Amino acid sequence: MSLLLLLLVAVILYGIRLMSSPKTAVRGNALGALAMLGAVLLTLTSEGILTYPILWAGLAVGTVLGYFAAVKVLMIQMPQMVAVFNGLGGGASALVGLILAFQGEGSSAFAAFATGLAIVVGALTFSGSAVAAGKLHGLLKQRPVELPYHSTIVGIVIALTALALIPAPSMTVGLVQLCLALVFGILLTMRVGGADMPITISLLNSLSGAAGAVAGFPLKNPLLVAVGGIVGASGLILTQIMCRAMNRSLISILTGRTTVRSRELPAVPQADKETSEAPAHQVGTTWQEALQTAERVVIIPGYGLALSQAQWKLKELIDLLEAQGRQVKIGIHPVAGRMPGHMNVLLAEADVSYDHLHELEDTNEMLPETDVAIVIGANDVVNPAAIEQPNTPIYGMPIIRADLAKHVLVLNYDTNPGYAGVPNPLYDAEHASLLLGDAKESLEAVIAWLKSREEPTVDAAASLEQEAETFRAARMLAGAQSVIIVPGYGMALASAQLQVKQIADCLQERGADVKIAIHPVAGRMPGHMNVLLAEVDIPYDLLYDLDVINDQFGSTDVALVVGANDVVNPAAQTAEGTPIYGMPVLNVHEARQVVVCNLDRSPGYAGVPNSLYDMPHCLFVPGSASQTLADILTALRQFI
Repeated sequence: MSLLLLLLVAVILYGIRLMSSPKTAVRGNALGALAMLGAVLLTLTSEGILTYPILWAGLAVGTVLGYFAAVKVLMIQMPQMVAVFNGLGGGASALVGLILAFQGEGSSAFAAFATGLAIVVGALTFSGSAVAAGKLHGLLKQRPVELPYHSTIVGIVIALTALALIPAPSMTVGLVQLCLALVFGILLTMRVGGADMPITISLLNSLSGAAGAVAGFPLKNPLLVAVGGIVGASGLILTQIMCRAMNRSLISILTGRTTVRSRELPAVPQADKETSEAPAHQVGTTWQEALQTAERVVIIPGYGLALSQAQWKLKELIDLLEAQGRQVKIGIHPVAGRMPGHMNVLLAEADVSYDHLHELEDTNEMLPETDVAIVIGANDVVNPAAIEQPNTPIYGMPIIRADLAKHVLVLNYDTNPGYAGVPNPLYDAEHASLLLGDAKESLEAVIAWLKSREEPTVDAAASLEQEAETFRAARMLAGAQSVIIVPGYGMALASAQLQVKQIADCLQERGADVKIAIHPVAGRMPGHMNVLLAEVDIPYDLLYDLDVINDQFGSTDVALVVGANDVVNPAAQTAEGTPIYGMPVLNVHEARQVVVCNLDRSPGYAGVPNSLYDMPHCLFVPGSASQTLADILTALRQFI
């Protein structure tokens, strides 16, 4: 048993280590989840309660709720979901402590103290996480809320809580400890500003682990102590890293001293001449003129980009700029999102390469030689007041020096101060241009302008050929009695799920049998494709797994592939020695006719050319899936 315990702890630690790199993070997360499942089973087995029906019912309910949350919660909502999970962990520890207190299992002074401490730490984590989640989700004010004599009240609650830890555990003492800790958690979190929520969430994560570890002592469960200790220590280390990155003390954050209202701010002093009159600045230049001649571009995304879900437009802008021969880098501030790594994950969701991403220090080294810095939905993290205005709450906080670029294009919703409440002098800089409004719409405007400046790259003959291929695809679909649609990640990138539904509806209206084949890895995580299709109300009874649908391709008139590559590549069955050989694929090539709507003929992520494209019964229609399907749908309706 001890050997198995050590093995599980080692696997969890190794999983955390793997999560330090984007390339191995998925594997690390899976290892951690498997180790935690093993820990649950080991605990149930060692305690002899594996056969209790109520435990299995609880596991089933928790599994269903966890899966639902994982597939339904948007990436932008992940910080508040993490806060909820932290709270649930703390709440579970508090409940364990309460049960022990009710049973009077405090035979020793240490057990009594540990039981009370589990209740206190777990309860304050629960209530604090609830407030944090409410602020992040907009249910509560994101500004700090401070009561009259707030610090005095907190001091009294802390003193009473400490006194409540002295008596032996009982029902009355446990309830008193619970109530005091719940109040303390609320008082602690309510005066933290929205800008400091990443650090607060990290601290609450550490406390949830600490609560579990403390609860493990009176339970005499070394596995709970070890795993809780790992979570608590890693959360505390991350909290310290975040505080250093923000150049703030944890005490100043928890006491709400890092955020002020604008009326409390001192007058804005004149910026240093060295900063405001840098000779490289393109003073008086419009953003169009600056972008037209820019060779080096640095993009600085912030939470406003996440709010408008503009990461796919950002990816389109990056591709367009690079296609025009410009060098593009992305500067990531440690608190650009609402939790550590949040911005990285949002950009990865849009398939932005990690090679583009640079940390604060590297970004600041590049900015003086940058032609245009594009700020998208970021405020405090690029605010020069952190350097120029000593009496402001962000003074001394490391920022990305967008102001050092030759020209700055700001794509923010408005010019209001950020969460710290400090006006941003960057907006008034002579070498800065403002394009205010929703980040996605502003990016669309920039992209449209850049495209309008391009030389025509598609001649008339190629355009006619594209129209002919679209017409042929529509004619094939119009004559089909049975159609299987195969969506892939390219469909997700192009947000073409609505067009898939429209084509499916159109074919069904004319009596065709329509099915949708879902490969297990069609998206970027299990169930991803199902959720994308559910967003546009495609019925679940149209969706078929690989094992069910594969035998039906041979009797299907047309297979319509939308943004899928490796998962339909016949090379997986024939090309020995390739990375995908032996991988189960959808047998699209067995259909009587195949229409492929992919961006281009490039190999997929596995790097293996797709032999399907060159088969005589396959029609390849290149281009963005959303536009291609829209064109096919227009032509298809002419046949019906």
